[in-house]
Amino acid sequence: MKNTQIITKHDPYAAFRVRGFGRLFIGGLLIHIGVTAQSVAIGWEIYSRTNSAMMLGLVGLTQALPMILLTLPAGYLADIYDRRRIMAIGLAGTTLTSIGLCCFSLAQGSIPLMFLLLFMDAAFHRLAGPAGSALVPQLVPAAALENAIKWRTSLFQVSSVVGPAIGGLIITWRTPAAYAFSALTTAIYIIMLFGLKVPEGQRSRPGRMVAQVLEGMRFVWHQKLILGTISLDMFAVLLGGADYLLPVFARDLLDSPWGMAPEQALGLLRAAPAAGSVLMAVWLAHRPPLQRAGRTMLLAVAAFGMVTIVFGFSRSFWLSMAMLFLTGLFDNISIVVRHTLVQLRTPNELRGRVSAVNSIFIGASNELGGFESGLAAHFLGPVMSVVSGGIGTLLVVATWSRLFPGLRRFERLSETDQ
Repeated sequence: MKNTQIITKHDPYAAFRVRGFGRLFIGGLLIHIGVTAQSVAIGWEIYSRTNSAMMLGLVGLTQALPMILLTLPAGYLADIYDRRRIMAIGLAGTTLTSIGLCCFSLAQGSIPLMFLLLFMDAAFHRLAGPAGSALVPQLVPAAALENAIKWRTSLFQVSSVVGPAIGGLIITWRTPAAYAFSALTTAIYIIMLFGLKVPEGQRSRPGRMVAQVLEGMRFVWHQKLILGTISLDMFAVLLGGADYLLPVFARDLLDSPWGMAPEQALGLLRAAPAAGSVLMAVWLAHRPPLQRAGRTMLLAVAAFGMVTIVFGFSRSFWLSMAMLFLTGLFDNISIVVRHTLVQLRTPNELRGRVSAVNSIFIGASNELGGFESGLAAHFLGPVMSVVSGGIGTLLVVATWSRLFPGLRRFERLSETDQ
């Protein structure tokens, strides 16, 4: 009886007992801090120079196009080549584009040039993305994978708290320094990657890229639970996100507390959702595997939509902060369910391509959601843009609960054979 209790006891730090996971965790923390700090600088510089919500939306569109065009080919490459090398090449590219953005900002270069650099930066991120997602289950055994994903989501959220705060502080001094800071973090991560030892997993053989990319898409289509989960998240992010409009709220709609500069207020607003995600991620990591995971995800996405509506109507800085905090808290639940489900139910030789499909569903919808928010703000105003997005999220949850009844009934994430 004693031995059985030891085996079944939940270990909240199981992933960190896997050699190499800590290195991957710290490296990912560094790079995401740099990326989010750079994102704050991009939004602030574009809005400061153009005074246009539409231009903020175009930032999202510019970053979405490489994701739509390049993520599936990147997933194919991640399944046939060394994933560490693919990541390193992509990160080297983002290092160079961040340096380019720094030089552009110093010279006050043209807005079209900045959009070209943003496009290239997103393209290199797309090359590295599927390989990075597929590397975790290759390194961590299935028994510890849910725990690893919980900690990785907390990693991204911790960095999404720290990164915008650092970005807000940096741009009150000099905006170009935020781009230089991002370049430094990606360069450090490249060095850390080559010290990582990853077990060799089964790879796909090089072949016709289009046919093999379609194989990943067919897998997702036939796995209705995966399809329902990632498409639910996709539409929730597409409709319900307000991130790209935060410079408008920080500068024009909310009163900064304590005489704080609008740039610093923007950093706090950008950090608030991540702070909520950190709290939820750490709590989930110390809990056993989720029960009634499907229903929990549906309720969390619905709650995300409701607090988004409240944020849109709020004119109080602290109420707005609280609502953004709650969006991150609820969003983290759906992230854990989606990532764990996708990785556990996908064979290793397909993980790069399926991760690519997942990235297109979620990542492109994030950037396209920014474009949708900017477009709606241009015609309806920023308040109605955010509020209508929250209402749309609630309608999506109601629709998906009927379209994918298996999602409502899905219980434990660890039950991978159903």
